[in-house]
Amino acid sequence: MEANLRWVALTAVAPVAWGTNYFVTHEFLPADRPLYGAALRALPAGLVLLALCRQRPRGTWWWRSAVLGLLNTSVFFVLVYAASQLLPTSAAATVMAVSPMTMMLIAWPLVSERPRTAHLAGAAIGLGGVCLMLLTGVEEVSAAGVLASAAAMLVSSFGHVLTKRWGAGADVLASTAWQLTAGGLFLLPVAAAVEGPAPAPSAPTLLAFGYVALIATALAFAAWFTGLRHLPAGTVALIGLLNPVTGVLLGTAVAGEVLTVRQLCGLGLVLTGVVLGRPGRASPPPPTRPNATANAKVSSASGGDGGAHGPSRDG
Repeated sequence: MEANLRWVALTAVAPVAWGTNYFVTHEFLPADRPLYGAALRALPAGLVLLALCRQRPRGTWWWRSAVLGLLNTSVFFVLVYAASQLLPTSAAATVMAVSPMTMMLIAWPLVSERPRTAHLAGAAIGLGGVCLMLLTGVEEVSAAGVLASAAAMLVSSFGHVLTKRWGAGADVLASTAWQLTAGGLFLLPVAAAVEGPAPAPSAPTLLAFGYVALIATALAFAAWFTGLRHLPAGTVALIGLLNPVTGVLLGTAVAGEVLTVRQLCGLGLVLTGVVLGRPGRASPPPPTRPNATANAKVSSASGGDGGAHGPSRDG
């Protein structure tokens, strides 16, 4: 159980970092360069992780890295960048709060993880809490922004579950590096063709890109995919609800906003949803019976039926 809690704590690094990403992107990065914005987020992060792990793809991981790079990086980052510029943080986070339920439903056929009742309840309670925290009806919501955010949620949910399905046997840090690098390399020529020459960033923009690439991407995705390796997809998905919680708390800390009673109630519901997603206690292994093993050997030696058939029936 303690090991599970360690994996939960590590996984939580990702949504907390992503919760800050909307704010940084909206405030400090150019609004008219989503392709360059996505490329400059993915490629530096992938290269840093490659330098750390010093492994290259082998065998099927060449094409798997390309597929995951498109889903989890190229397409997802562009959609998130667009949603961050078109929507207020609250609206973008609310749409993404549907992802726990989506991930659970996708994980069922892809990785044979049937959603637990507690996980489904946690997803519903968490979504209600996010709506209570963030949907005030004060800010205008762009339809294009909602579509971008919803598409990002669907693409990432599928890509993350596919990463869990394919991840067995591959180093987590290395596979994360491969897909981030592949996604960044896909984006660069497209960005050059569509958006022209790369922008000349100011010092604050460079710092913002550095934070987004190293913290909200390299560190966050390594933590997230490590969690998917060791925890059920439903648990990881519900930990993702910490993303909007981070956005609300960041607004309180940076903008001096005061949490209302409604937001505090929503915050409590979201945390309840996260707690409901905790991994179940592993079942203890069946007790060993040394005498039974000895008896089986004796029976086998004497030609009895117990040694030939008994173990196969029990197993």
